[in-house]
Amino acid sequence: MKKQIVITGVGLVCPMGHDVESVWQGMLTGKHGFAKTTIFDASSFPSTFCAEVKDYDLSKFTKNPGLHKDSNRGSGFVIGATAQACKQAGIDIEIDEPCDGINRRRMGIYLGAGEGSVDNEAFFDAIVKGWDSDSREMNWDKWAEVAFNKMSAMREMEQEPNMPAAHISLMTGARGPTRSCLTACAASTQAVGEAMEIIRKGAADVMIAGGAHSMIHPLGITGFNRLTALSTRNDEIETASRPFSKSRDGFVIGEGAAILILESLEHAKKRGAAILAELIGYGSSSDAFRVTDMHEDARGAQQALEAALKDAGIEYGDVDYISTHGTSTSENDSVETKAIKGVFKDKAKDIPVSSVKSMMGHLIGATGAAELITCVMAIRDSVVPPTMNLNDPDPELDLDYVPNEPRKMAVNIAVNESFGFGGQNNVVIVKRYQATESTEI
Repeated sequence: MKKQIVITGVGLVCPMGHDVESVWQGMLTGKHGFAKTTIFDASSFPSTFCAEVKDYDLSKFTKNPGLHKDSNRGSGFVIGATAQACKQAGIDIEIDEPCDGINRRRMGIYLGAGEGSVDNEAFFDAIVKGWDSDSREMNWDKWAEVAFNKMSAMREMEQEPNMPAAHISLMTGARGPTRSCLTACAASTQAVGEAMEIIRKGAADVMIAGGAHSMIHPLGITGFNRLTALSTRNDEIETASRPFSKSRDGFVIGEGAAILILESLEHAKKRGAAILAELIGYGSSSDAFRVTDMHEDARGAQQALEAALKDAGIEYGDVDYISTHGTSTSENDSVETKAIKGVFKDKAKDIPVSSVKSMMGHLIGATGAAELITCVMAIRDSVVPPTMNLNDPDPELDLDYVPNEPRKMAVNIAVNESFGFGGQNNVVIVKRYQATESTEI
């Protein structure tokens, strides 16, 4: 019999706020996190706006900000998200002798963490000064001279995608299994699903799982613009993200971090932790199709959904709400709709589905865990968040996308979908926790 896995803490730093409650309340009132890009000068880019995390103060979340002073944006955000989640779960951080009843050798970390940005100012300055306009070639000796003088070794190390997990380990003392994955936009959903499997097989009692990412830098934005994946509605920023709309033209790129504390039910009960929800299913697949496109028949997405339902031991008719990947690109929204129809059959049009990317933006590697947190909140408050800016529905897309207003309803089982570039598909299922005599310690 599979171990029951429960969620005992959640934490979130994103463009809509620096804590779960403020972000959640913002979603229920239709707020957004979109504005002109300020991290760098994007005035010459096709997309001059994004969803940045504003006014973030690392020192509010750690007693030792100096230990993390060289952290990249993703690492900095995940420190805040982890501090929140641990506090809610009753996990001690930044103390020598924790008294929370957790063996640190059996507390692990699994993150969907993106690569950090290069030290852009120094990097590009070295390129400019290393360029020989007469010969029209790079003078690599000059480049190296500038780079060695201006670039920071610690900042360069922060490019490695394992670094956010390293910061969490330092902060929490976690010494159990530690993993990082970067399966594009599906990464943090995969991290949560595989963290659940680690606990199920008995390799850990507690896992700190989620994601952290920021690609709001010149190289990142250039890549997504070249892929025509970003909205270019520079004069309509507030409504630029339009999942499932006929006029959708791409996503609004964001950044942030999201963390969930997972435990075996037995362990959570033993230490008296409050239980927010139960994680019951995980499914994963690959499209084996194109680098950027989902398969047009939705074969990979359907496979991941079917695997998650089977793992959870439920039928498609048991699902109350689906948190979609919902990127606001033409390809994703149409193929995702097809996948839901293929799996949920006669009930597909009756299940409310929505995309919070319409407000939060696309947090890339962190997006799946952030959206899973909104599923937990939907279960807690019996309300489904809306898909904002859905004023001109695509006639080819005919599901119940919860347009523009939240919906009060009972949510007992929610599905969270994440589909990334490269055909990476990951799905997790969460349900309302109900204690029974057999689960009481």
